[in-house]
Amino acid sequence: MDGMNILVINCGSSSLKFQLINAQSEQLIAKGICERIGMDGSSMTYSPADGEKQETAAPMKDHTAAIRLVLNALTDDKTGVVKSLDQIGAVGHRIVHGGESFAKSTVITDEVLKAIEECNDLAPLHNPANLIGINACRELMPQTPMVAVFDTAFHQTMPEEAYLYGLPYHYYEDYRVRRYGFHGTSHSYVSHRAAAMLGRAYEDLKIIVCHLGNGASISAVKEGKCVDTSMGLTPLEGLIMGTRSGDIDPAIIEFLCNKENKSVHEILNVLNKESGVLGLSEGFSSDFRDLEKGYRAGEAPSIRAMKAFAYRVAKYIGAYTAAMNGVDVICFTAGIGENNPFIRNMICSYLGYLAITIDREANEKRGQEMEISTFDSRTRVLVIPTNEELAIARETYALVK
Repeated sequence: MDGMNILVINCGSSSLKFQLINAQSEQLIAKGICERIGMDGSSMTYSPADGEKQETAAPMKDHTAAIRLVLNALTDDKTGVVKSLDQIGAVGHRIVHGGESFAKSTVITDEVLKAIEECNDLAPLHNPANLIGINACRELMPQTPMVAVFDTAFHQTMPEEAYLYGLPYHYYEDYRVRRYGFHGTSHSYVSHRAAAMLGRAYEDLKIIVCHLGNGASISAVKEGKCVDTSMGLTPLEGLIMGTRSGDIDPAIIEFLCNKENKSVHEILNVLNKESGVLGLSEGFSSDFRDLEKGYRAGEAPSIRAMKAFAYRVAKYIGAYTAAMNGVDVICFTAGIGENNPFIRNMICSYLGYLAITIDREANEKRGQEMEISTFDSRTRVLVIPTNEELAIARETYALVK
């Protein structure tokens, strides 16, 4: 199977991101996104690695229609990158929630689909969309092997004391209510990459990965295993995020239901979509580029939001340093972690106790792999652009080759 091409599919509720990657060379061949699936004004952006980016407005009534467009684009006579679908050796699907059923990636069978479906109520926004993507691919490419790569799998090594909540134990036994964590593919990729950058064995390190994007989470990776992570049963727990509240006193929910005469569902919608830095900045923005401008201009809402965000990240780094009894390296990744020197600096200003000094010049760079701590820092600080699609392609290839 020389030069196998892997199609990586990441289905959201109304979007579908895709990349075609050569498994041997790990070169990106083409990528794109379908947006507003099932809505008016749906469109596809398609970029072959060595060609022009194309945007096409096209009606997509569902994910099957979107995948059909993707496959047509990849095999198109003029702008395609493969002659036929036979040149796609496997499809890797990102699945958000694998519950306790999946501690690693797996080849998709009917049984696997059923187990993914059983996690639907744990990730009602994501898993059903992920399943639709799988079914659409199976319909259009019935002979091509498919692999499920789970956002939760990397965190399945957490010990019981880290994943259990202080609830009656039967809720765990009856409904599997526990911490699962997300962004696992990213945490795995970045922590492995950190060990390679430092020239150290993965199993010898204590690593903290800060995946800071619109959704944000932190993980503690000790001696090659994830031992804790900040997101919980759902991606709502943990850090203050773009629009999500992160950790709050659970009694706030009942309090707001009574004060605002709203249902629990309505308040959870506020916690997921109207909170985080968007809420703290009084609805100004969930985009850290806007918030940084506001901060520098001395605008109180932006300052408040940025300070609260940085503080919460620093607090989790402290907690995970305690959980692992030390830390060797702290990694920043994802949209904010990779591209925002200002927020990295704010977070690291709390970390003097770890004997960290930030190299100001190195930290001013954006979006590239680098060390931003000075040579005399006891704890190393790295910026590592995440590549979840490449990680999914690697996992897929390992299972089908």
